[in-house]
Amino acid sequence: QVQLVESGGGLVQAGGSLRLSCAASGLPFSSYAMGWFRQAPGKEREFVAAINWSADKTYYGNSVKGRFTISRDNAKNTAYLQMNNLKPEDTAVYYCAADSIMTNFDLEYDYWGPGTQVTVSS
Repeated sequence: QVQLVESGGGLVQAGGSLRLSCAASGLPFSSYAMGWFRQAPGKEREFVAAINWSADKTYYGNSVKGRFTISRDNAKNTAYLQMNNLKPEDTAVYYCAADSIMTNFDLEYDYWGPGTQVTVSS
C-alpha cells in the first residue's frame, strides 16, 4: 500500500521559513518523480515544485521561484520543500505527490498525501 505523509506545516510570520517533508512508503521511491502542490480556500490546486527521480532536474511554479527549493533523499524515501521568505499568499494546504514522470500537471500524479496546512501571517 502506497503512503505519502507530509509534515512540517504550521503558522509562521511573513518573511519566515518552513521546511516541509514528505515521507513515502510502499513504492520504489527512487524511481518516482515527486511534486508539491498547494490549495488555498476557494482556489484551484496550484503547482509548486517538482523533482525527478535522480534529483538532477527541478521545476518550479512562477509564484515560488527563487523562494522555495525542492529536494529529496532517496536513502530516506523522503522529499522536502524548503520555503523561505514566506508571504501571506503562500497560505494553503500543501500536498506532496508521486508520479513516474516529472510534471506540473496534477492529474498525472498517481499518489497523493493528505496534506499539511501552512499559514503565513502578515
